[in-house]
Amino acid sequence: MTKTISILGSTGSIGRQALEVVDGLPGSFNIFGLAAGRNLELLKKQIAKHKPELVSVATRELAFRLGKEFKGIEIVWGKDGLKQIAENSRNDLALVAVTGLNGLEPTISAINNGVNVALANKETLVSAGNIVTRLAKEKKVSIIPVDSEHSAIYQCIKGKDYSLVNKIILTASGGPFRTKSPEEIQNATVENTLNHPSWFMGDKITVDSATLMNKGLEVIEAHWLFGLDYTKIKVVIHPQSVIHGAVEFLDGSVISQMGLPSMHIPIQFALTYPGIYPGIKSNSLDLTQISNLEFEPPDLNRFPCLKLAYEAGKKGGTCPAVLNAVNEEAVYAFLQGKIRLTDIAHIVAESLEQLDNINNPSYDDILEVDKTSRKIVDEVFLSKF
Repeated sequence: MTKTISILGSTGSIGRQALEVVDGLPGSFNIFGLAAGRNLELLKKQIAKHKPELVSVATRELAFRLGKEFKGIEIVWGKDGLKQIAENSRNDLALVAVTGLNGLEPTISAINNGVNVALANKETLVSAGNIVTRLAKEKKVSIIPVDSEHSAIYQCIKGKDYSLVNKIILTASGGPFRTKSPEEIQNATVENTLNHPSWFMGDKITVDSATLMNKGLEVIEAHWLFGLDYTKIKVVIHPQSVIHGAVEFLDGSVISQMGLPSMHIPIQFALTYPGIYPGIKSNSLDLTQISNLEFEPPDLNRFPCLKLAYEAGKKGGTCPAVLNAVNEEAVYAFLQGKIRLTDIAHIVAESLEQLDNINNPSYDDILEVDKTSRKIVDEVFLSKF
């Protein structure tokens, strides 16, 4: 049966790979909508190939330019454009792979209209996990994780009651500075920070991987996805990136999900769920060629961002939204050469101390806190570093 899907963030890394999965399973998918930002040239190629009915771009001007070339397609723009694509009931599934808090509103819109969501946007659950998961339960909508670690946990638990889980284990490669000294991390350049040893990702998420903030955000995301207390969510450094996640059950048994580093696998799992089909052929995992699998605890002194994420998650309320917004602004400042890599953790820590925490925040509270947090970073903290 052909599944109708829409891809929000089609010109980004996840979106491009999702369309490669679609190409690898001819006849399995109908593309209803594509949403992109400003990469018009790539989007044009995607439109010509996949012939969506609805397309969204960042601005009205870009929509007008695109409309001159594609007369038979409805073209929308901005945040409303993302919502229009995600919430359309023609969709069997909406892949939300846009960056930042831009993913929150279309995710909520999709859920409200009974559209299942393949979620590749961490910020949605980090900032508003209480709202999103409660709504999904109410509407009986599935949220299928696309992150490789959460996809691994999802696959390990599949078909079992979550109450049988003793703990889950999220693995991390350790990034490019796993064995580096504090001085080397402090003096890290943008170039060597973006040189990830295992994965090819966008700049922001690669910096987050280098500071382990990415893993911290995943801890908060896992808390909401699987309904587990933070004491039951563990992080282990695993530089080979072969085991992507593991689950320990109450009887002491452990089930893990393994595979070579490839985002095509979790993307295809989410798009085809609950079925498993041949598609893009990644290299087969040959255990005889793996000399060893290493595991070590994360060093929270060299990588304090992970500790900050645990603390923000446990406090709850708007603390995770502050953590997410401040980190994002600080990462962009680092990428622009305004601060050092180690300044990111300092800025996040100070922000969490200074901003008031709102318990049980509303949707409007989260948006306001996000806006305030970013403003404080730009106007107060960046001037200190």
